[in-house]
Amino acid sequence: VQLQASGGGLVQTGGSLRLSCRVASGGTFSMYNMGWFRQVPGKEREFVGGDTWNGRDTYYADSVKGRFTISRDNAKNMVDLQMNSLKSEDTAVYYCAARGGSGAFYRTVDAYPYWGPGTQVTVSS
Repeated sequence: VQLQASGGGLVQTGGSLRLSCRVASGGTFSMYNMGWFRQVPGKEREFVGGDTWNGRDTYYADSVKGRFTISRDNAKNMVDLQMNSLKSEDTAVYYCAARGGSGAFYRTVDAYPYWGPGTQVTVSS
C-alpha cells in the first residue's frame, strides 16, 4: 500500500493548513482505518487523529480536539486533516498511516503497517 501526503508548509500562529493523504496503490481505500501522527526531533511519534474505514467514527488526541478535523472521501481515495487555530507546538512532521479496517480503532504507531513519507508543518509565532 502506497500513501502520498501533501499540504504541509509554514503558517503563522492561529492560521490553518489542510493536509491530504491519498492511497495511491495497493488496495481499496474504503477498507482501511486511517491515522494521522506527528513527530518532532527527539520525541516519539504521537497520534493526532484518525477515522474508521467507513468514515463513521473519528478520533482525536486531546491536544488537537476542537481544532483539527478529519474527513475522508472514499471515492477519491483520500483523507484530509484540516488544522485550524494552529499553535507553535503543532510544529512537526506529520504522517498518515493505514491499517486494515476490521476490528477496533488503534491510536498506536505499531498498529499501522502502512505509512506515508511525512510532510513538514511549521507554525511560527
